[in-house]
Amino acid sequence: MILNQIYLDNLIKTALLEDINYCDVTTDYLIPADQNGSGRLMAKADGIVCGVEAALRVFTLLDSSTKYTILKNDGDEVHYGDDLLTLEGKTAVLLKGERTALNLIQHMSGIATAANKYARIVEGTNASIADTRKTLPGLRPLQKYAVMTGGAKNHRYNLSDAAMLKDNHIDAAGGITAAITKLRARVGHMTKIEVETRTLDELREALDAKADIIMLDNMSPELMKQAVAITAGRAVLEASGGITDETLRAVAESGVDIISVGALTHSVKAFDISMYIK
Repeated sequence: MILNQIYLDNLIKTALLEDINYCDVTTDYLIPADQNGSGRLMAKADGIVCGVEAALRVFTLLDSSTKYTILKNDGDEVHYGDDLLTLEGKTAVLLKGERTALNLIQHMSGIATAANKYARIVEGTNASIADTRKTLPGLRPLQKYAVMTGGAKNHRYNLSDAAMLKDNHIDAAGGITAAITKLRARVGHMTKIEVETRTLDELREALDAKADIIMLDNMSPELMKQAVAITAGRAVLEASGGITDETLRAVAESGVDIISVGALTHSVKAFDISMYIK
């Protein structure tokens, strides 16, 4: 796992404090502190698992003596009934960490599974699937990691990574050419400039102004084909806006380089995983 350990620990601690602000009334009043137990996380769907180590960290943060065996690694294809992780330790620790651990691994596995599905749909074309900044506050590293685990790619991480001229930037700056010219004079040599376009005329203007990346916003696959022909390799083309499972393949076959999909992170379905404790 490539997630920053300090970030992950702080996130889990925040989640645990949110869940147990004084005590776990059920567990602390019911289960003896010295009682031991075992647990397992089991997949209840088919897909790509992600967040195994994140889920595990919940329990080891609660009690560093918790023993475990990782049975499936992030990125593995899993099927209904597969055990992902087994745990041995204090029963109270397993009970207290259950929901936080499941919240993390279910969400991350849902994203990885969706990313993998989209990546498979565009196989054999020039296009790559990418995420967006439409992430939940505080969870962006987890969500973008899950996207990569599923086989898709990351768009920019934040506003410092690249200059991206959306329609409101362009309108406020006085047009595409004016915006690119002003930015080009100020950004460093490592910073790329992307421009959102809605028509072929805007595409041509962005090309003339030498944008590095051009977004084709809410264009039909037929219009995208024309955009690819006009561009002729002079800029990276990114398709975005309203792309679904049904239209994805046609968009990819238009010849664009990148297809960005906000739904990978902002509205993904949680992957069904249960925890069973003895």
